[in-house]
Amino acid sequence: MAEAVSAKTPSLSEQYHLENEVKQVKEDPSDENTSEETPDDITLKTAPADFRFPTTNQTRHCFTRYIEYHRCVAAKGDDAPECDKFAKFYRSLCPSEWVDRWNEQRENGTFPGPL
Repeated sequence: MAEAVSAKTPSLSEQYHLENEVKQVKEDPSDENTSEETPDDITLKTAPADFRFPTTNQTRHCFTRYIEYHRCVAAKGDDAPECDKFAKFYRSLCPSEWVDRWNEQRENGTFPGPL
């Protein structure tokens, strides 16, 4: 049987103040002259804007990029570096559930799109 939790979840402002208190405790005044280490830069990219899809609903954009990738692979082979950009585009636009379903449909020969 699950036990009831009596502790209250702190609000965002309380969490902020708690984090600042923890930071102040962790800081050591003798280390003021040391330089801070910066983490590696992380770059997030998605598909560029496409004039064919001007609205915020990107469903058709996703589907088109998926088809473009598979057409490229069919024309140039699995290891073609030219197709990598299409793969990045459709993977950033499409939900993974859709991609999984489309892959199954392609394997079964029931995919509705023109490949």
